[in-house]
Amino acid sequence: MTREAPRNVTLTIGHEELRIRGVYETISITNDFLAGVLFLVGSILFFSESTLYAATWLFTIGSVLFVARPTIRLVRRVHLGRVAHLPLETAGDF
Repeated sequence: MTREAPRNVTLTIGHEELRIRGVYETISITNDFLAGVLFLVGSILFFSESTLYAATWLFTIGSVLFVARPTIRLVRRVHLGRVAHLPLETAGDF
């Protein structure tokens, strides 16, 4: 029984695509962090009757941020799709 040598795979990703992915990843990470912090602070505020109103608002805003996550991913996909179809000389103009 002979073993085949592993094949190397080369991926070509343009500079613009890497930059776009980096920007959207940063936005997504920031969004997730803020949502988590809002839920954590909201959870702590639920321990006191006097802060229930603020806790409810933090949970509501955190929920909006969790809904924003797939929206960020969708916008990134559309953006990358548009850049992939641009001619090379105009790829940087957006």
